[in-house]
Amino acid sequence: MKILRLRLAGFGPYKNEQLIDFEKFDDDGIFLITGKTGAGKSSILDAICFALYAQVPRFDGGELSLRSDHCAPDDPTFVELVFSVGGQQYRVYRTPRYPRPKKRGGGTTISQPDAVLEVRQGDDFIGVAARPVDVGNELSRILPLKVDQFLQVILLAQNRFQKFLLAKTEDRRTVLRTLFGTARFEQLESALIVRRKLVDGQLADVVRSIEERAASAAIQLRLDAAPPTPDLDWFDAALTALRSELAAAAEQSDRAALALLTAVAGQKQVDDVARRQQRRDAASARLGALDEARAAIDAQRLVLQRAARAARVWPQVRAAEQSAIDLAAALTAEADARARWCDLALTDADANADTDANADAVTVTVVRGLLDALLGRLGTLDDALGDERRLPALDSEITDLAARVHSAATELADAQSRIDALPEQITLAETDLADMTLLAAREGDATADRDRAEASLAAATVVAECTDQLRVAQQGETAASAANTASAARYEALLAARFAGFSSELASRLVPGQPCSVCGAAEHPHPSNGVPDPVTEIDLDAARLAMTARQHDLADAHDTVQTIGTRLATARARAGDRSVTQLTVEVQTTTDAQSTARAAAARTGSLADSVKGLRSELAVAAAGLVDTRASRDAAASAHTERLSHRQTIAARVAVHRGDFASIGDQVAHLEHQRDLSRRLVDALEQARERADADTTVRGALAAQLLEEHFDRADEVGTARLTAAEITRRQALVRVHDDALAAAQATLAEPDLIGLPLEPVNREPADLLLREASVARDDALTGHSSVAERAGQLSTVVTDVRRHFTASAALLVEQKQVRGLADVVHGDEPNTKRMRLESFVLAAQLEEIVAAANQRLRTMTSGRYTLEHDDAAEFRGAQSGLGLAIRDEHTGRARATQSLSGGETFLASLALALGLAEVVTNQAGGITLDTLFVDEGFGSLDSETLETAMGTLDTLRAGGRTIGLISHVESMKEQIPARLSIVVTDQGYSEVEAQSSGTQS
Repeated sequence: MKILRLRLAGFGPYKNEQLIDFEKFDDDGIFLITGKTGAGKSSILDAICFALYAQVPRFDGGELSLRSDHCAPDDPTFVELVFSVGGQQYRVYRTPRYPRPKKRGGGTTISQPDAVLEVRQGDDFIGVAARPVDVGNELSRILPLKVDQFLQVILLAQNRFQKFLLAKTEDRRTVLRTLFGTARFEQLESALIVRRKLVDGQLADVVRSIEERAASAAIQLRLDAAPPTPDLDWFDAALTALRSELAAAAEQSDRAALALLTAVAGQKQVDDVARRQQRRDAASARLGALDEARAAIDAQRLVLQRAARAARVWPQVRAAEQSAIDLAAALTAEADARARWCDLALTDADANADTDANADAVTVTVVRGLLDALLGRLGTLDDALGDERRLPALDSEITDLAARVHSAATELADAQSRIDALPEQITLAETDLADMTLLAAREGDATADRDRAEASLAAATVVAECTDQLRVAQQGETAASAANTASAARYEALLAARFAGFSSELASRLVPGQPCSVCGAAEHPHPSNGVPDPVTEIDLDAARLAMTARQHDLADAHDTVQTIGTRLATARARAGDRSVTQLTVEVQTTTDAQSTARAAAARTGSLADSVKGLRSELAVAAAGLVDTRASRDAAASAHTERLSHRQTIAARVAVHRGDFASIGDQVAHLEHQRDLSRRLVDALEQARERADADTTVRGALAAQLLEEHFDRADEVGTARLTAAEITRRQALVRVHDDALAAAQATLAEPDLIGLPLEPVNREPADLLLREASVARDDALTGHSSVAERAGQLSTVVTDVRRHFTASAALLVEQKQVRGLADVVHGDEPNTKRMRLESFVLAAQLEEIVAAANQRLRTMTSGRYTLEHDDAAEFRGAQSGLGLAIRDEHTGRARATQSLSGGETFLASLALALGLAEVVTNQAGGITLDTLFVDEGFGSLDSETLETAMGTLDTLRAGGRTIGLISHVESMKEQIPARLSIVVTDQGYSEVEAQSSGTQS
């Protein structure tokens, strides 16, 4: 886990919003949080803890005490923390509960806490949870450290170092139980005790159960009481005796059952005779009743027969009725058509004297003759009607021709005007073409001038660039020369020191009693004392390589100066004495001249096309003038011809129109006469056909009535029955016939012939059956009672056998469970008096001590090491979690409370770091990339402080960042990266971050 950024406002001593970027200290590894006492250094750690766990253990007043006292009523209070776990970044935002002004009215109200958790995806943060409870659940899943574990492994808060080191065994057990979650072992211990009590109770239950089952067996055996301590043999003997009694009861039951079967058979014979007598008497009664109803059934048969004859005649009756209706409708239509035709004939009587308008004299022959005359008249008017219908189109054509004549005349005048104006336009276009041709001829010279100006401008630009580059390169050459000189001097100095230290190197190789490699003497009375920092071959090789590198750097710098100087001289020769500004103006002037020449060349083609087009237009206009004049003359001739043809047609139409407004009106009148005549002919013919059909239908009806014995047609309607009525009457007849046949068949059955006339007597057979049934029931009841007692006793005996078998296993289990519970609880035979949970925590404590000693030995120069003390406590107290400090100067272990203030801090720091390491491993191997240590360094002397700082410095490995809170001035000098807390004149605090290289 790594703390990345913290943003807070209105929290503790911080009134305004503060932003702390801990990533700025990644390169430093260790940074110092400094400030005056009470400025708010520890409040930064409180804010981190509150953001992650909504708790601040340093405060007991709850969330209301977190809000800054410097805040105005409307100032916000919040904490926002960005951290990463497993390479994934998260951002959590929290606000505490604090008083705020009411939205309406005066006074304040308590704002509810708020929380938001987001996860980084790409460049944005995406919401994960938005309620405090949901945020807490998600953080528990993301960060597998409880708040106490977090304070032990990441935030080593103020005044919490010595708590674990100096704690009593029970207090240390509480801390370790929280950190490592070992409450499950205590639960296991409780479960074993419960199991022990349960097994003891089960054994007592077995004895009690056997006694209860003996009492139950005595009841089944009809005994007054059971033996005091019955064994399994007593239960088996009792079961055998009861089973013998059951066998005797079964024999008695079988005999009674046989007697009952005999009585049942005798009663069955008597019941059979009585049943057959009842069937015979019932059939005779039904037959008498059916004979009495025979007359009514015969009457129903006659009604059904008459209805059948009526059904056969009914279609002819309906046909005759429909024929009369159709004949009446035909006569009505004939009268209507005759009246309409006569009305039209009377209207035309004056126009046609030959027409007979008398309705009585109208026959089909007369009407057909008049219809033929009408059709002939209509035929003679077809041509005249066509002429009349062509007149509107002819009028439109004449109008169009008149418009064409006028349009042609106008077009002729416009063409003449255009021909008169074209010669002047041609002259102006030829003049513009000559001017543009002259300008276009200068394009080549303008292009060459522009290219020369651009080349000079590029060279002048290179001159300006190379001048600056040459100055920089010359400075680099000077620096490379100085570095080369210095590296050569260093190599010479190291070489001289190497020669001077040969005697010391030889002296370091001398061994007492061994000959010297130079003089061969075995004694070495005055060996050289050596130099503090001898020069080795490795130092010389490194200096030689550095000197060679500086020589290469000098050669490269010299080559760069030469290259840039050559390029500068070439550019100056091309640019001449003109500046960049002058050459820029010259390039613009030549470019404008080139553009003007190109534009003129482009216009030359269009002007030539324009001259050519105007000349072509003049020729086309002259030729088109002749065509336009011819078109006008043709339109005038056609207009005159169409006007004459219209007058001829109009005269012919007037001859055939007669007294009508138009020939169309006359044709419509004649077509109306034709339609009425055709309708009258159709009505006359249909009336004649319907009369003939009516005569035929009535003859068929009379013949059918005679055949079915009906005098009149209305009798048929009276005799008809509905389908439902016919079904009902047929069902009555069929039921009577079926019942009569059934009664006769019953009386003819062989079983009913020869039966006695008087009913048989059933009392003797019933009495014998009742007596046999009672005897059988008594035998079954006795057998069932004995069988039930035997079954219950058998169940009791089986249960007793199971209890006797189970009790042996329970005794073994009781011994095992009791022994295991005592050991786990720390009782005898547990000689260490350690409970299971304490034993597990002791193993964890040993790992913690081992990890802590790796750093404590370094910080105390090997003098102190922590020891795990599992000695038994006084007065039966739980043991196994004691701590002692071993002093290597005395070779003895002593209580941790005997350490001085500085020694206590070092031991506490080492123990805290060891605890953090073990808890980290136990929490799933989470990587802790950030660590905060609050105070305690002031109790150390300078040498011990240096050792402690060295130990903390080793924690930076792998990219870990460590924040220290301290007032020690020497630490400020050793740690350049700082996070300074300053108190403003108004009393609230602000954050100023400072790293080793930058300050913000």
